[in-house]
Amino acid sequence: MVYRQMDSKKSVMISVVVPVYGCNACLEELTSRLASSVQPICKDYEIILINDASPDGAWKTIKTLNKQNKHIKGINLARNFGQHHAITAGLDVAVGDWVVVMDCDLQDAPEDIPALYEKAQEGFDVVLGQRESRQDSWMKRLSSRMFYKVYDYFAGTASDHSIANFCILSKEVVHGFRQMREQNRLFPMFIQWLGFETAAIPVHHQPRESGKSSYNIRKRIALAADAIIAQSNKPLRLSIQIGFLISFISFLFGVYLFARYFFLDVPVKGWTSVMVSIYFISGLIFSNFGVLGLYMGKIFNETKGRPIYLVREVTDNRPHQEEEGS
Repeated sequence: MVYRQMDSKKSVMISVVVPVYGCNACLEELTSRLASSVQPICKDYEIILINDASPDGAWKTIKTLNKQNKHIKGINLARNFGQHHAITAGLDVAVGDWVVVMDCDLQDAPEDIPALYEKAQEGFDVVLGQRESRQDSWMKRLSSRMFYKVYDYFAGTASDHSIANFCILSKEVVHGFRQMREQNRLFPMFIQWLGFETAAIPVHHQPRESGKSSYNIRKRIALAADAIIAQSNKPLRLSIQIGFLISFISFLFGVYLFARYFFLDVPVKGWTSVMVSIYFISGLIFSNFGVLGLYMGKIFNETKGRPIYLVREVTDNRPHQEEEGS
């Protein structure tokens, strides 16, 4: 077994990136448990809390925690950009040799970070937390399974629905991730696409400490559509295949009617079949236009060149030399 060799003269630094939305009540416990979990690994660390316009006053709490602990950094986004954009904001400023990404609701236990780090020392650049038993509602578990099934079909990948955002990344992976500046973002899929050496270990999954998930059915469907369009052009190929299939079936049906009329002297009766066919084909045409329109809309968004996120305020008590030395 090959273990990663670290420079003994250089102390390891770990960054923890946490997007924050709707979990103000558990931030104090979260940061306390994070500090206790990371300190046995390294003396120097940073906890980056990205407030994604949380409606429960989370930014005020983050500023208070920053005053209490110099290792806590707060980033306040100008508006709600979404979880994966908030993760990007955190990764853009993380300076650790290793970077942990996790949610803020304490469903992923900070106490599992040492296990992720230990596994990474075996030579892996990415170590994912694999939830042994998900403490979510049956609806969320079902929608998660369906999302990954559909996504894997269109993207041609093999995903594990028990794996979410909880992971540890080497600084090389973070550097690669920073180069991906698409507007349409899905953190786990980007990490998968980068292709670094990856492993997964079982982690504990806890019931949600406070608040509720902001991902309702509508948002999950939108996320699935965005992920598929961002990672695959298979829907476009399918629309072409369906078009050729319908044309082929129509051709065969035409040959059948031609044979009946000229060889069996059976006239073509009524307009019902004609109207049904017209509506059917029209529906397919509009559906294909819709798929094409989605791709064109995403291209339009990318060509605007707008920033992935905007920062309203940053609070950081860390001395400047610590940032430069990491």
